[in-house]
Amino acid sequence: MPIPILTEIASRGISWIPFAIPILKTLPWLFVTWLLKLYFGGASNTSERLMRSKVVMITGGTSGIGAAVAQDLATRGAQIILLTHHALSDPFLVDYLEDLRNTTSNELIYAEHVDLSSLHSIRAFATKWINNAPPRRLDLIILCADTLTPRFGLAPSKTEGDLDPVWSINYLANFHLLSILSPAIRAQPPDRDVRVVFATCSSYIGGDLKLMKDTRDPLPKGRKYETSKLACMVFAKAFQKLLDNYKRPDKQPNNVRVVLVDPGFTRTPGMRRWLTMGSLWGLLIYLVTLPVWWLVLKSPLQGAQGFLRAAMEAELGRGVGGRFLKECREVQLRKPEVEDEAVQKKLWGFSEKQIEALEKEGAVKRALAKKEKQAAEKAGGGRDSPKVTELDDQGKERKEEAAKGEKKPGSRRSRKAA
Repeated sequence: MPIPILTEIASRGISWIPFAIPILKTLPWLFVTWLLKLYFGGASNTSERLMRSKVVMITGGTSGIGAAVAQDLATRGAQIILLTHHALSDPFLVDYLEDLRNTTSNELIYAEHVDLSSLHSIRAFATKWINNAPPRRLDLIILCADTLTPRFGLAPSKTEGDLDPVWSINYLANFHLLSILSPAIRAQPPDRDVRVVFATCSSYIGGDLKLMKDTRDPLPKGRKYETSKLACMVFAKAFQKLLDNYKRPDKQPNNVRVVLVDPGFTRTPGMRRWLTMGSLWGLLIYLVTLPVWWLVLKSPLQGAQGFLRAAMEAELGRGVGGRFLKECREVQLRKPEVEDEAVQKKLWGFSEKQIEALEKEGAVKRALAKKEKQAAEKAGGGRDSPKVTELDDQGKERKEEAAKGEKKPGSRRSRKAA
């Protein structure tokens, strides 16, 4: 068959084949596009590690890079605990967990309600975790949660304590969470390879911690995202020193390693928000230029390769901690103040004071809200008021369901049964 075709081509020319000339003109462009896509796709993780039975805690694991990391590790058999701001009965979260369990053939995937914009929510979860006796197993913490304020458009809503969400979610939530979880992290057996992985960005080079003065809004104007990422990196290095200086009761060396990962430019929801600048015109321009962004930006799975490397590379579980990965390779930090102990101590003290002030303020607000609720109940007829009666009816329904053994999707009992 090929010989007669080649004979016809030799006698009649290449134009004898239908659409041959347009195809030949298109092939070089397709080849160049493939090479560019391969280049912008970045490096791939080549490390392997047995993840079955490993307990992995992930923030930001329901979208973007975090979702890709969760799916890959779940496919390898790891037990995944997603910290999410969604209510456990949220239909989106229930469907997401069910789909993730089905696609990965892994039933050990759970969710915990932790609103990273609320210090009270973080403390409630972390305190419950460390109060468990004996200490719960924890092999890997991956901090992927991230937010970015659009350049234009509506101003983002403030978080608890009227904080900017960029500072609160990108940095302060990580500081608060790990500060409380540190006893549980240090209590892991000495033969266990424990790692804490921070998501960062090359924009940290433009951050400036010297301008932090106001505990209410510590971010310098125009460089909020960059400063939040710089603060996260400084804290990561300080947290590694805290772990290294801890004297274990069993006299064994520290077995926890901190790893910093820059995933590169990736098509995440945050990146799309930044490209569209929070405006309809920006969204229109983004849609028109989508082929360009598809070419030069990584997919979430490609952006997750650095995190998978940090989770599975054997060398990163030994030796010095606090390494910085970019394109699955260890690189040097470009900003010396990340390693500066004076900057680390100043930032740590500033963060503790900020959290202490905000938690006191939040406790006062919750106490006042409770008193107002009690006063409203009395003014509305006490226990016979419509609102209280509705709450009582809901409590009775839950008791009846518990007696019958029914389980609602997303509830703690349904997750245990799953």
